[in-house]
Amino acid sequence: MLGYFLTTLITALSLLVVDLAVPGVTIASFPAALLAGVSIGLVNSFIKPVLSILSLPVTFLTLGAFSLVVNGVCFWLASLLVPGFAVHGALAIIVAPIILSLASTFLNRYFTEKQLLGGRSNQTLEAGK
Repeated sequence: MLGYFLTTLITALSLLVVDLAVPGVTIASFPAALLAGVSIGLVNSFIKPVLSILSLPVTFLTLGAFSLVVNGVCFWLASLLVPGFAVHGALAIIVAPIILSLASTFLNRYFTEKQLLGGRSNQTLEAGK
């Protein structure tokens, strides 16, 4: 449960980065970003697999490039479910999920590294006693 909450929090923070970096994506507030994080998680869990299977022939013909379109459509669908989260324009639909992925990967690695370093320093302190 804690892992799901942390993933949602990191996604919300990443969405705020996307709001700053990509014109066409607007997020009204941090609570809207949290709801958008939950919405993106749900859409990616239930709708994206269906879209990926249905678009498999096109994805195969485009050597995987069409998966960017599938990601963008899922991002746009998630924005329809949350008031205060809007995506406008084809460029935003394609670029925003890429920036979201990069930002969330960076934040996940940052917090994981902090947790590991915190754990190591505690072990070192306990071993020194």
